[in-house]
Amino acid sequence: MNEVYDEIDAALAEGRSLVLATVASSRGSTPRKPGAKMAIRHDGSFRGTIGGGCGEAEVWQAAMDTMRDGAPRLVRVDLTEDVEGDDKICGGVMDVFLERLGADRD
Repeated sequence: MNEVYDEIDAALAEGRSLVLATVASSRGSTPRKPGAKMAIRHDGSFRGTIGGGCGEAEVWQAAMDTMRDGAPRLVRVDLTEDVEGDDKICGGVMDVFLERLGADRD
């Protein structure tokens, strides 16, 4: 997780904004537990992970919205629903909090 904190430190020092995604709660079997973090840059690249797969993609998309409008969000990642493929095989639910840190505009 140090890589996420290093990214936050660098972004703030350089006057860049980023979105911090933090697993706030989890129930059942999930790839990451509360406290797991991911830092998403303005260009969409990121450091850290909250679990990968389609759940992380849902969070990434919401993070890009937070980057644009600055509004914090709580994203529910439901890994219990049956879908085609093996992306949601964990069977749990995570709530992920998104907040923009740093500059108001890049």
